[in-house]
Amino acid sequence: MKRGFRPDLERIQEALQEEFPGQISREGDDLHLSYGALKSITVRLDGMKMNVVTEANPEADDAEILDTNRRFRNFLEKATGYTAKQRLKIAKKEAQQG
Repeated sequence: MKRGFRPDLERIQEALQEEFPGQISREGDDLHLSYGALKSITVRLDGMKMNVVTEANPEADDAEILDTNRRFRNFLEKATGYTAKQRLKIAKKEAQQG
């Protein structure tokens, strides 16, 4: 997470709620929901990192996929403070480090 973005599950849940209207359940330190082209979304904080696991809905149509993708990118930016381009750069750097 970018400097100034605290790893707070309540803040992450608010960002999820802003982008994905619907029921968000909390089980321990995990947040779970389902929306559009994503059958399930699970969010977990691990120190200053956020782990997000998704499962796609293969029956989603193109419009639903585009809407869900836009919302997901917006959520990640609100939660981490990094744009998609910045997140890609960080992921590449971590992959090279092993």
